[in-house]
Amino acid sequence: QVQLVESGGGLVQAGGSLRLSCAASGRTFTSYAMGWFRQAPGKEREFVAGIEWSAGTTYYVDSVKGRFTISRDNAKNTVYLQMNSLKPEDTAIYYCAARRSVVVVTSSMGYDYWGQGTQVTVSS
Repeated sequence: QVQLVESGGGLVQAGGSLRLSCAASGRTFTSYAMGWFRQAPGKEREFVAGIEWSAGTTYYVDSVKGRFTISRDNAKNTVYLQMNSLKPEDTAIYYCAARRSVVVVTSSMGYDYWGQGTQVTVSS
């Protein structure tokens, strides 16, 4: 059974940084794609970043390019989202997701497993 557990959220001032972690268990993830999504109150869940676990190829939504970095640690079965230069509009619940395919997609419908989410709040 696949389990994804996020951590690292919190309250930070605008311009600050946070690193989110997603500890994955229950599978060998080399044939999976991983994604980070976020959902703000009253808004739809949106794709933030993705990584092909085996190849390490990364993808980002335009609004976070140059500020966020997704990476993975094979030994720890963990995916990270380093978030720098945070803005109030980054405030949301952030979710980790896993897809039974090596290809990253930006639609939440394409992911098979989800974590419970971690709150990120950026104050102005």
